[in-house]
Formats: sequence, structure tokens, C-alpha cells
Amino acid sequence: MATTSKRKAKVAEIGPDQLIGWYRDMLQIRRFEEKAGQLYGMGLIGGFCHLYIGQEAVVVGMQSAAGETDSVITSYRDHGQMLACGMDAKGVMAELTGRIGGYSKGKGGSMHMFSREKRFYGGHGIVGAQVPIGTGLGFAHKYTGDQGVCHVYLGDGALNQGQVYESFNMAALWKLPVVYVIENNKYAMGTSSERHAAGTELFKRGAAYGIPGEAVDGMSVQAVYEAASKALEHARSGNGPYILEMKTYRYRGHSMSDPAKYRTKEEVTKMREQHDPIDTLKNRLLEAGLVDEAVLKEMDREVKAIVSEAAEFAQSSPEPDVSELWTDVLIEA
Repeated sequence: MATTSKRKAKVAEIGPDQLIGWYRDMLQIRRFEEKAGQLYGMGLIGGFCHLYIGQEAVVVGMQSAAGETDSVITSYRDHGQMLACGMDAKGVMAELTGRIGGYSKGKGGSMHMFSREKRFYGGHGIVGAQVPIGTGLGFAHKYTGDQGVCHVYLGDGALNQGQVYESFNMAALWKLPVVYVIENNKYAMGTSSERHAAGTELFKRGAAYGIPGEAVDGMSVQAVYEAASKALEHARSGNGPYILEMKTYRYRGHSMSDPAKYRTKEEVTKMREQHDPIDTLKNRLLEAGLVDEAVLKEMDREVKAIVSEAAEFAQSSPEPDVSELWTDVLIEA
């Protein structure tokens, strides 16, 4: 995947190539997740599977503003982050099917895979557990002086975890280069934020520690990119952490086993028709005459081919040998 993280255009210099790149990156995540949902329905993916459909603009916008040494950590809704970080679709899909060709050799599944090469540190199944780990990654960036910032993703439901606020305190106290990205998809596991959050302006949750924050239209990749550029520069310049509340929306249930009966079909349809991040950008490109529709259709065919190849690889790759149970427990010094 040719990720937008490699494009270094300034906010004021966003041009057709950047916009088209964003469109392709979001489209690949969407098609990958659709295929993952199909494979889960066929019984080829077991365990839990949390899809990112609807939230693509968040990670694509963040990664387009990322620095070369930045790190990323997230929870179990992680496939989109992996692809945006440049991890190969074959390795991600093979991990979903529990095969040796997966990034964690088939031992982690949907929720637990990593790539030190791409500076992606999971994929964590415990709600909120990635936040103190990501704060530690921020400490490592500061300690080594590599100019990196850790992008720590968490959901609106996880924000009520106590360990999150311990992390906020430490990050602010030591001015760690961390950007906390709250993906507020409104429903946590299945309870609306109005019911589970005492105060719905989640970007203000760091105020007690002096951490600045702002709310962002998480359905607009450009809005995310612009906010990310500001937040990452703040953290990279030694000013400490920053909070971005991405107001986004997931079209599917919390996981593949969730029927999502806590919201109406009309609500989901309205979000798809009026706020879809991919369709919105597509219409913008076409209306401005920046690209021909035939080019976008060919791009969709190319992306589908990549995803189909990944699915075939995921099914043909062998299962890990039982001896793999004893590997990757401790790192060899």
C-alpha cells in the first residue's frame, strides 16, 4: 500500500495527488474490511473481529501527517491502522485466518499483531491497555531523541478507564511526545456516549493536566490531516502531549457478533449517505475535475485485486506448527 505517510505536503499545499492518495488509502481499508467480514461469515476467521468500516479518514489523515520515526499503537479495532502504517495486506489477512504467513505467525489473530519494522505496536485486546504502553513509547522517543511521536488510539468507551488518566498525568508531567487520538464512534461497545460519559466533550478530558485538545470532524480526511499536523508538531516540539477527539462513526456493530440493535437503521443509512468519508472525497474530486471517474473505477479494481490476492494467500498459507507455541515469548538479547 502506498501510504500517505510518505507524502510530506504542507497543510497549505494539499493538491490533487494528495487527495487522490487519501482516496486510495481509505478505499483499500474499506475493501479489506469488507473482505474480512466475508471471510468471518464463512467461518475462515475465528474469535473476535472488529471492523473499521466508516472510520477510515481518521487513520489515513493521521498517517499522512506522521513523521518517519513516529510509532502507532491501538486497541483491537486495528486492521485499518496496520494498512495505513504500510503493513502488507497479505500478512494482515493471514493473521486474521491464523496462518503462519501472518504478522504474528497466526498466534495473535485479529486483535494482536505487530510490526517493529513499521513501528506498529499492536493491536491490544484489553480495553485501554494500549494507553500506558503508548505513553511508554512516547517516553522512549524522548529518551532516545529520535524526534518521534507516539500516536495512541483509543475509543470513547476506553476513555473512562483509570489507567488512561494515570497516563495523561505522566505524559504531561514529563512532556512526552504523545498524541492521544480518541476515536469517538458514539457507541463504545454498544452504549451511546451520552449515556456512558459524564461530559461529552471528550477532548477536554486532559484539561486537569494541562493537556490541550480539540474536536475534529473524523469523517473528513482533510480535517483530520490538518488537526494531526498541528497536534504532532506540538508534541514533536517538546511541548508535551495533545488530545484529538475524532468524531467518527462505525457502520457495523462493535464486533462481527454485535447486531447493533441499540441504534436505528435510518441513523446508519443517514451517516452513510451524508457523511461517508470515501464518497465525500470522491464527489469532491469529481466535482472539481481533479480526476476522471474512469480512473477511480480502475483504482477500485486494483484495490479489489490486492485484497483478493491477500484473501487467497490467507487461505493457502499453512497453519503454524505446534512448536510456535514456544517462540516469541522473550526477545533474544
